Amino acid sequence: EAVAEATRQGAFSLVGGGDSVAAVKQFGFEHQVSYVSTGGGAMLESLEGRVLPGIAAIQQYSQA
Repeated sequence: EAVAEATRQGAFSLVGGGDSVAAVKQFGFEHQVSYVSTGGGAMLESLEGRVLPGIAAIQQYSQA
């Protein structure tokens, strides 16, 4: 509820990972957060600035 309220007040909220997404849906908050991602670990690695192998492969292919 606190995250949904913060979002209503203008904060950006991000929920990531299968279990977190399931909980958000179970409580009916999926439309009350800014972004929902099913990629928990990959999302966190991306936010940390790490190179994701799948994204790197796509980028390399698109530059060829």
